[in-house]
Amino acid sequence: MNPFQYSKAKTADAAISAYMEHKNTAYLAEGTNLIDRIRRDVTHPDYLIDVSELPFSKIEKIEGGLRLGAMASNSDTADDENVKNDYPIVSQAILLGATDQLRNKATNGGNLMQRTRCSYYMSPHFACNKREPGSGCDAINGHNRILSILGTSEKCIASYPSDMCTALAALDAVVQIQTPNGSTRSLPLVDFRRLPGDSPEIDTNQDRCKVKLNK
Repeated sequence: MNPFQYSKAKTADAAISAYMEHKNTAYLAEGTNLIDRIRRDVTHPDYLIDVSELPFSKIEKIEGGLRLGAMASNSDTADDENVKNDYPIVSQAILLGATDQLRNKATNGGNLMQRTRCSYYMSPHFACNKREPGSGCDAINGHNRILSILGTSEKCIASYPSDMCTALAALDAVVQIQTPNGSTRSLPLVDFRRLPGDSPEIDTNQDRCKVKLNK
């Protein structure tokens, strides 16, 4: 594990400011995916920003739908009466994925932001354009029966692992994003996540925004 700096953000503004200030950063909520990647020598952040105490854990009815807080746990979301009664597909999708222990810790925001990946990405011994752009994709000619068939490219055939977000996409869910200037914008979930194309290392359109700013 490589050394890294760590800070805990008390507000969303502070979290965004720290993220934009450093080039090789990562947000840390409960770490159910990030810590695993760090331990396996797949991800090497120089700076971790702990967002676990940000006040976004509510699940509440709003006009025309339901708002799922980014910091709400997957278990709390699956067990919420409004989710179960009005959007049972979301509850069922969460309960069919992972284990009780992971669902208790994993957050909705973390679930949304987890990397599209495969077993080749998770092993530094294989070539992976997502892990190291331009290195190639060993999965394409490897053991790939569990990988994507649709939405792939010559650069990457990994599949997005979130059952919850697949259900949310079917329900035309919208992601609310706070921008570096403090404003909020909304983006359909299907437009927030990106297909691999020629840049599989970029998972979301928000990631592409940061790449442009850092250049």
